[in-house]
Amino acid sequence: LLCPCLIYGAYIFLPFDAPLLPTVSARLVYTLRCATFATFPIVLGMIVSGISRLCSSALEPFGELQREVEIHRTYVSQSVHLFILYFFNMAVLATYLPQELLKLIPLLTGLFAISRLIFWMSYAIGRSFRAFGFSMTFLPLLAMLLWNLYGMFVLEPENLLS
Repeated sequence: LLCPCLIYGAYIFLPFDAPLLPTVSARLVYTLRCATFATFPIVLGMIVSGISRLCSSALEPFGELQREVEIHRTYVSQSVHLFILYFFNMAVLATYLPQELLKLIPLLTGLFAISRLIFWMSYAIGRSFRAFGFSMTFLPLLAMLLWNLYGMFVLEPENLLS
């Protein structure tokens, strides 16, 4: 329930609009530029994972990882998988959205980045606390997927393969 409220509040109260994007290629470039900001938590996780691996007190470098190192490695791996799903859904979504709703692209990107950071912090606290951050990432992704399928098969089935 929090994700739709955050997106709606940001859509109404943040003072910016998407630029005029009449073609599909311009919308895809805009989506690619916005998605670049969503990689920030992943790159930060890679840096912290490397530093924690470097500073771990393991005598055998290829032995079993410590919990601190494993947390960061798992976070980066899961974030990369979710980012790939996010990016492809966002690219398809950008082709279906009307011009006045293209403001959702950077808002969903910001929500993805913030929710991954929340997941990372809650995962470091304990595994039982990570459900909130994961649901803030996964549920908007699921909503985008359902909207994309609805758009492809119900709204424009004649343009499915063109």
